[in-house]
Amino acid sequence: MFKKIIMALATTTLVASPIVTAQAQAAPYNSGRHEVTRTTVQHKPNGRTVVKKQTVVRKDTGRRWAKGQRFDRRYASNYRVVNNYRDYRLSAPPRGYQWVRSGNDAVLIAITSGIIGAVIGSAIR
Repeated sequence: MFKKIIMALATTTLVASPIVTAQAQAAPYNSGRHEVTRTTVQHKPNGRTVVKKQTVVRKDTGRRWAKGQRFDRRYASNYRVVNNYRDYRLSAPPRGYQWVRSGNDAVLIAITSGIIGAVIGSAIR
């Protein structure tokens, strides 16, 4: 009986793990937003102290790219195709690839599929 329970648990784990992994990978991108809380302290002439707290939502301008992801230019900040790759000390792109700029990063993408082949961080100043 104990063996059957252990086997059932092991089988359930093997079946459920790909489903959990797929859900984790399909989680939406947070659109680069994060909150910052500012605190302001004012000392009034009558001896009172006023403390104001303000929450500001900031949007990141860049996205972190990784090899194997699909490149989408809508999420790239300062998107440009880099034709003068030698000026940035980048290697010549292979046939079917091109260097593009996303923020200060140089990203090597496949022209037809948009799959990222390489990312060089802070290559463009």
